[in-house]
Amino acid sequence: MVVVGAGISGIGAGFHLQTHCPDRTYVILEGRAQIGGTWDLFRYPGIRSDSDMFTLGYSFKPWTEAKAIADGPSILKYLHQTASDNGIDEHIRFGHHVNAASWASATARWTVDATHDGETVRLTCNFLFMCSGYYDYAKGYTPDFKGRERFRGKIVHPQQWPQDLDYAGKRVVIIGSGATAVTLVPEMAKTAGHVVMLQRSPTYVISRPAEDRFANGLRRWLPPMLAYGIMRWRNVLLQMWIFNLARSQPERVKRKLLDLVREHLGPDYDVGTHFTPKYNPWEQRLCLVPDADLFEAIRAGSASVVTDHIDTFTETGILLKSGTALEADLIVTATGLSLQFLSDLDTTVDGRKIDYSKTLGYKGMMFSGVPNLASSFGYTNASWTLKADLTCEYVCRLLNHMRATGTAMATPELDDPEVTPEPWIDFSSGYFQRSLHQFPKQGSKLPWKLHQNYARDLMLLKYGAVDDGTMVFAKAGTGGGRKAGRELETVV
Repeated sequence: MVVVGAGISGIGAGFHLQTHCPDRTYVILEGRAQIGGTWDLFRYPGIRSDSDMFTLGYSFKPWTEAKAIADGPSILKYLHQTASDNGIDEHIRFGHHVNAASWASATARWTVDATHDGETVRLTCNFLFMCSGYYDYAKGYTPDFKGRERFRGKIVHPQQWPQDLDYAGKRVVIIGSGATAVTLVPEMAKTAGHVVMLQRSPTYVISRPAEDRFANGLRRWLPPMLAYGIMRWRNVLLQMWIFNLARSQPERVKRKLLDLVREHLGPDYDVGTHFTPKYNPWEQRLCLVPDADLFEAIRAGSASVVTDHIDTFTETGILLKSGTALEADLIVTATGLSLQFLSDLDTTVDGRKIDYSKTLGYKGMMFSGVPNLASSFGYTNASWTLKADLTCEYVCRLLNHMRATGTAMATPELDDPEVTPEPWIDFSSGYFQRSLHQFPKQGSKLPWKLHQNYARDLMLLKYGAVDDGTMVFAKAGTGGGRKAGRELETVV
């Protein structure tokens, strides 16, 4: 097997393959020079998780540090330990950027092309597992701001943070209101002259203790794995309850979230303007701040929030549509990610080029008409690793079923006339909406439907049937096992 990516998903894939499919060999191709993916790429001040580490951590490796909301270096250390302790690092080839993959049913093999040191490296495998995340590692998203070239100070995107950037005593404007912005503001405010978070519209922000005292106490009395399992399930169930409550009673959840903000900022703060979104909770991801650090920075006067639209950059800062001028020495464009499905992999199946936007996602990990290829794609309403773990376990079950039945190909085939296509993700965040056109669709019913629900996925992926009538199994040289499947183009 070829695994693409040595971040959270790829390292997890290595462990599951070794544990559940010991007869399989695998290699992990990583385009960068280090493991860690997101947690190695992003180096901006204060980088941390926006999920608790009992669910962002692996199911098989307890998180044992005191902080449940962990900083980036601690998470990267955890990933390195996981790879080293299990010998996964010995399977990684760094500096291999995968560009293309071609499937041949005659041999039931993928031919994978990667670039290494300017040369093309070609590998073959029976199964291709894409663990490369969902955004472009080369660049983040930055709008085309009018007058940008006029600004005499420095402009930085968090995805390309200069390690020698000195902002001590300087006026900083951070454009954005998402997870990156609310992380940067309190951290930079510690040494900057003043930090302004400039947003077009607010995001729901909730505070949570960085340390989980119940979890830390539990570990004193129980074995690490047992304590970890209890905390993992407690937090999974809590996340599911809050998400379902937000969807069923949005006004109730909205009131509670805003009341909590008022408790932190006081009765005189304009919560209605700066912290009250136009959308309902969990139509976009909630922003988590540990120990109320964002609110503390605002109360201390070292940071402030401005809600307005940008008219133009000027020589000395930003002019807003309201006529207000924000003076700045440094502007940080925390304006989001550029999404990239399967790392923009050029895919062909028996000479037929695959347009993934015309495929339907099977169980959130495979694609109609594409054999022996799976992708790890985490949750939008919970920790990424919860779904990554389940995906890895399912892939291992699939491989073992193929071994037991003497089949070499597994292809999800769409032949149910009642299935209609829906957007891949039901999320209103700008970075998703800008890029959904390049993603597959999901279907209106199982097994093509995404539920964003860990308990349902646990039953479907860990315990549900592998040979479910939709997955078609075949031997090599039999045309990929294709039956009279329905082309998605006829219903889109």
